[in-house]
Amino acid sequence: MRGKVLSGGADYQLIRKDGVTELSAHYTIETDNGVPIYVINRGYRHGSKEIVDKIFRGEDVPHDSYYFKTSPVFEVSNKNYDFLNRMMFIGEGVRKPTKVEVTFYQIL
Repeated sequence: MRGKVLSGGADYQLIRKDGVTELSAHYTIETDNGVPIYVINRGYRHGSKEIVDKIFRGEDVPHDSYYFKTSPVFEVSNKNYDFLNRMMFIGEGVRKPTKVEVTFYQIL
């Protein structure tokens, strides 16, 4: 399944004193076949000071040079995707200079 994030929603970041960024995002994904899925996605991103500073400056860094994991919760009314309402998932994020990419994995 693939989709795009629709405009709107909210994205919050709390940067803790220990350098960990706590993430909380609320948004809607539209699947490639037009199904809207509401997402609440919380997680953590952290790495060395050097890597985190590059991320904040908008520089591209190797995806394996920092930790970026999330725990999404989905809400969808389409019966073809209703498994999303009752399963656990983990997200793995990649911070690009102009966007964030998250891949979700179902926990079986």
